[in-house]
Amino acid sequence: MDKNTLITVLGPTASGKTAFAARLAYAIDGEIISADSRQIYRRMDIGTGKDLSEYTVNDQSIPYHLIDIRAPGEKYTLFDYQHDFHNAYNDILSRNKTPILCGGTGLYIESVLKGYHLPDVPANPALRSALEEKSLEELTIILQNYRPLHNTTDTDNKKRAIRAIEIEEYKSKQESVATSFPPVESILLGLDIGRELRRKKITARLHARLQEGMIEEIRNILNSGVSPEDLIYYGLEYKFVTLHVTGKLSYEEMSRQLEIAIHQFAKRQMTWFRGMERRGFAIHWIDTTLPMEQKLQLAHSFIE
Repeated sequence: MDKNTLITVLGPTASGKTAFAARLAYAIDGEIISADSRQIYRRMDIGTGKDLSEYTVNDQSIPYHLIDIRAPGEKYTLFDYQHDFHNAYNDILSRNKTPILCGGTGLYIESVLKGYHLPDVPANPALRSALEEKSLEELTIILQNYRPLHNTTDTDNKKRAIRAIEIEEYKSKQESVATSFPPVESILLGLDIGRELRRKKITARLHARLQEGMIEEIRNILNSGVSPEDLIYYGLEYKFVTLHVTGKLSYEEMSRQLEIAIHQFAKRQMTWFRGMERRGFAIHWIDTTLPMEQKLQLAHSFIE
């Protein structure tokens, strides 16, 4: 295998991507680039499932990139991710190591593999101020006037909706100067986990994280000055636990709604990956229930 070849490890939440990618990196002298839209944030550890201990294999630390690079509350765009990915990717190649892209954010993965052409849209304080007084329903109508709403997360909350309008307004007013990133060839390895096993793992992991201090983690972030709305923006654990900490949801209701939301999220992840296959990506699926050594053997057969 050419060391310049990017290997991508993908799969839904709870499929064991991190442990597998770390063991693969150990075997082929690789380094991992995270493709997780929330693990970029410092102090958001339990809720995002960083599991940093898994990056140690046989007492050797596996280098990782694009984890803990931003403060909670900061906005991070797909353009930012492309830029940071290529910096990390080129750095790894310059040291003659093998880059392994690992994560479950399909949009991040596809954006770098296809080389999405994106405008770097600056903040528009005047527009934000004008939109801030409007309700989420009003913002949704405004956004619909720009384009059809295929992605419902754009109107999940006011901050998302305002940013989506900001981008559309910018694109409508000028020919944006976009930075073009080249497509990246990659061998794609997918960890396949059955629906029922995935559901069991998600449920068990959620309860474990609640016991491990996820509520306290989120309370500490809020106490540090990050606004509840900024944390809710990140969705899933940060949305529902913030609503619990701020008194909007009981513990039981938070736990119930969050579990449902994570199951739905995992289903959307698989829908995205199946869509990637329809769009021409060849994903080599590996049964996650196989012993680790067997999974690694299969991976080697695909990448050699």
